[in-house]
Amino acid sequence: MLISFLLMLSATSGLCAAKWVNSPNIIFIMADDLGWNDVGFHGSNQIPTPNIDALAYSGLILQNYYVNPICTPSRSALMTGRYPIHTGMQHTVLFGAEPRGLPLNERLLPEFLKPLGYVNRIVGKWHLGSYKKEYTPIYRGFLSHLGCWTGHLDYNDHTAMERPGWGLDMRRNLDIDYDSHGKYVTDLYTNEAIRLIGEHNVTRPLFLYLAHNAVHSGNPYNPLAAPDDLVAKFSNITEYNRRRFAGVLSKLDESVGKVVAALQKRNMLKNSVIVFSTDNGGPAEGFNINAASNWPLRGVKNTLWEGGVRGAGLIWSPNLERPKRVAKQMMHMVDWLPTLLHAALGPEYSENLTSPYKLDGVDLWDELSKDYTSKRDTILHNIDNIYGSSAVTVGDWKLVKGTNYQGAWDHWYGPSGRKGEYDPQLVLQSQAGQALAQIKMAPSLQDISEMREQADVKCPKGEETLCEPLKAPCLFNLKKDPCERQNLAALYPNILNHLEDTLEGFNRTSIAPGNKPLDPKGNPKFWNYMWTNFGDYVDVQPQTV
Repeated sequence: MLISFLLMLSATSGLCAAKWVNSPNIIFIMADDLGWNDVGFHGSNQIPTPNIDALAYSGLILQNYYVNPICTPSRSALMTGRYPIHTGMQHTVLFGAEPRGLPLNERLLPEFLKPLGYVNRIVGKWHLGSYKKEYTPIYRGFLSHLGCWTGHLDYNDHTAMERPGWGLDMRRNLDIDYDSHGKYVTDLYTNEAIRLIGEHNVTRPLFLYLAHNAVHSGNPYNPLAAPDDLVAKFSNITEYNRRRFAGVLSKLDESVGKVVAALQKRNMLKNSVIVFSTDNGGPAEGFNINAASNWPLRGVKNTLWEGGVRGAGLIWSPNLERPKRVAKQMMHMVDWLPTLLHAALGPEYSENLTSPYKLDGVDLWDELSKDYTSKRDTILHNIDNIYGSSAVTVGDWKLVKGTNYQGAWDHWYGPSGRKGEYDPQLVLQSQAGQALAQIKMAPSLQDISEMREQADVKCPKGEETLCEPLKAPCLFNLKKDPCERQNLAALYPNILNHLEDTLEGFNRTSIAPGNKPLDPKGNPKFWNYMWTNFGDYVDVQPQTV
C-alpha cells in the first residue's frame, strides 16, 4: 500500500507541477475563541468587524459550520481531516510541559500540499505539540513559523502562564524570538504575514496558515490586552471586560483587512481561497477570563452545546461559482483538508491523495461553490469518556449526553449586541472592502442587508423544556430550535435511539486519549524561563539545568 501510494504521489506531483501557476493561494485565518455573535455578519451591532464582514458578504457565510469545542482538538481536526477521537486528541488541550503531540504518523494538510508545489507558511499559534522538535511546525510540512507553541500568551511580553510555570513562548522556527518582545502580538503576526506575502514567489501557490492568538485571553495579570486609545473608542460598551474584548477583536479585524490588501497589492487576491474560522465557540461571561458572546446559542467554549461547537466561519474566493450567499450546507472542521485539496487541484487529485488515509472529512468544494446539497448529514461533536460528555448531530437532530463543568456553563449568555445601528458603509470602506472593489467583487448594499438578515439566528418562542444531560440524554431539533431550548427526548424515542446508536458506533471506533501527566522537566524555570522542546534533552535533569 505504501509503495503504491508513493508511486502514485510521485506521478501526481509531476502532473501537478505544470498546474502550479493555476493553483490558488490558500489563506486560512484562524481566530482563537471567537464567539458566534462576535462578528457583525451574524447580527451584532456592538463591535464592528467590517473587514471580516466584507469577505463574508462577498463570499459564503457558513451558517451550519461546526468546530470542536476547544483549541487542540479543533486544530488537530483541521490539520488531519480526522475526528479527534481517531487521533487521541479528544480530551482537553495540550500543555507545554506535556510529553505528547499530534501523532507523527498523521499526515497533515501542509504535507499534502507540499508535493503539489505549495509554499507552506504558518504564522501564529500551533498548540499541537512541541516537547520534541519533530512535533513542531517546521517538521510537519511548514517552511517557516513565527509564533507560539503553547495555547495562549500575553499580547505584549509573549510569555505564557500555565501549569506548571511561566515562560517566554515566541519562536521563529526553532529559535526563541527575543526581538519581538514588546510588540503587540496581533500586529506582530499581521506584519509577518504581510512580509511573507510581499516576498512570495508568485510562480508557486502559497498556503498561509495565519493562526491568531486573538481573541483568546492572555495571562491573568492582563487577560484582554489592547491599546488603551482603541479601547476608549468603545464607550458604547459599559461592561469593562467586554469593552477590552472589543479592542482585541478590532485589532483582529484590522489584521484581516491588511492581509487582504497585501494579497491584492501582489495581484494574488484574484487567485486565492480565503477561509476565516474560529477554532471553537466563545468563552462568555468571564469563562477563561474572557468576554465573548455566542448569543443566542446555548453554552460556551469547551461545552458541546451549539455555543461551544457551532463556529463563526466563511469562505471567499473568485473561484466560487455562486458567491454572496448564506451557505446552509452542513460542514465540520475535518472537511477543510479534502475540500481545500479539491480547491487546489481538482477532485481527482483530492481523492487520489487522501484515499490511503481514513479521513473523516468530506470534500465539499462543489457543494459550497455550486450550492449543492451537502454530502455530510452527520457530525460528531466529540466523545470525551474522561469528562463523560458526548454529542452528535444527524440531519436536523442533535443528541447531547452528559456535559462538562457539572452543568455550570450550560445556559445562554449575552450580550445580544442588537442595540445601536449597523453601518454597511464601514464594510465597503474597509481595507478588505476596497481591495475587493479593485477586483470588482465587493458586495452591494443589498447583498449586505439580505445576507445579514439570513445569517441572524432566531430562537423559537415558548418556554424551555427541562434538559438535564447529567441525568438523561437530551434531544433537539436544530432546524426548528437552534438555541436548544426544547428537549424532545420524551416525544421522539425512536429518533433518540437512532442517534444513541450512531454515537455508540463512533465510540467503537475511537482510540484512548493521548493525554499524559505533565513532565516536571518541562517547567520553563529550568530552561531560562522559556517553554521549550525539553524532550530532546534526554540527558539533562531539571536540578542540573
